[in-house]
Amino acid sequence: MTDATTAPAPKPGILDIAPYVGGKSTLAGIAEPMKLSSNENALGAGLRARAAYEAALKSIHLYPDGRAGKLRTAVADHHGLEPDRLIFGNGSDEVFALLNQTYLSPGDNIVTGQYGFLAYRISALGCEARVKLAPEPGYKAEVDALLEQVDDRTKIVYVSNPSNPTGSYNAAEEIRRLHEALPPHILLVVDEAYAEFVVEPDWETSFGLARDASNIVVTRTFSKIHGLGGLRIGFGYAPLAVAEAIDRIRLPFNVSVPGLDAATAALADEAHQKASRELVQTWRPRLTQAIRGFGFDVLPSAGNFILVLFPDPGRTAAAANDLLNARGIIVRAVGGYGIHNGLRITVGTEDQNRAVIDALSEFAAS
Repeated sequence: MTDATTAPAPKPGILDIAPYVGGKSTLAGIAEPMKLSSNENALGAGLRARAAYEAALKSIHLYPDGRAGKLRTAVADHHGLEPDRLIFGNGSDEVFALLNQTYLSPGDNIVTGQYGFLAYRISALGCEARVKLAPEPGYKAEVDALLEQVDDRTKIVYVSNPSNPTGSYNAAEEIRRLHEALPPHILLVVDEAYAEFVVEPDWETSFGLARDASNIVVTRTFSKIHGLGGLRIGFGYAPLAVAEAIDRIRLPFNVSVPGLDAATAALADEAHQKASRELVQTWRPRLTQAIRGFGFDVLPSAGNFILVLFPDPGRTAAAANDLLNARGIIVRAVGGYGIHNGLRITVGTEDQNRAVIDALSEFAAS
């Protein structure tokens, strides 16, 4: 018989890692709160994806296709990519973890922005690697700041484009300049989880840049525009040598049968994608304008969310969060990123967005 004092100890550093804490989903005393804390698709999954999920129930006693054949072909056709260069994961989070596991040894490091997605850091620390953060004084990843952190033990540079939780983005020219300055043995990973919501003309996907590069990986997810966060489907487009290396450690059945079928159907559901984009493109500027009008700072966002800053010590993010919760609205505090005066708010349905505006108007007048 064992107890906590005699159980095997994890390897050094594991218990020093702060676990990832997802967005809240419940509020005491409120049966159906408005959940705007996780950047989910306010419209949910599309009808095609739901139908495919239901149809897949007859096959859930069977193991999935370990190569994700149908989805592989659909993604390659949709984006104009070579199918054998695709990596599929249990969300793009798993793709990051696989990259770290494949390329990081103890003492190596990754470089990312000060506000880069926490998942990059967690799995890197689990590989006994270091995390080097480049300052983002303007809440945006800066090429020169990232390059200043690169040293002879750097193996991977991560850039979120657009970035969560800030909403900032890097123009195509910036990504090209960053890649050109990196030595060929360092992987540049461009996380494009929110790519489908970008409207800025100087942004472009890095798929084209990656096509002829030996050290670029571009990741996407089905959790945002397609509304399949609960099914955990993501992919990376990588150099063939990288994809083949990862396949040696990727668990053989890491993506489920319903997930594969629903994602394949979602990719073809252009009407749902269009409606999801239009909702964000309509309400993201309206939320921004209204909340700025109350005297709070709202960072420009290229994602399906906004980041609101509360610089007034008399009206703090914590106090705003309490009032929103009291009105049945759940948003995301971002103190885990070091932004203690900020709240990230997902663009919701019209009713949800109006409820946010009304609550923050009340907070501003309090």
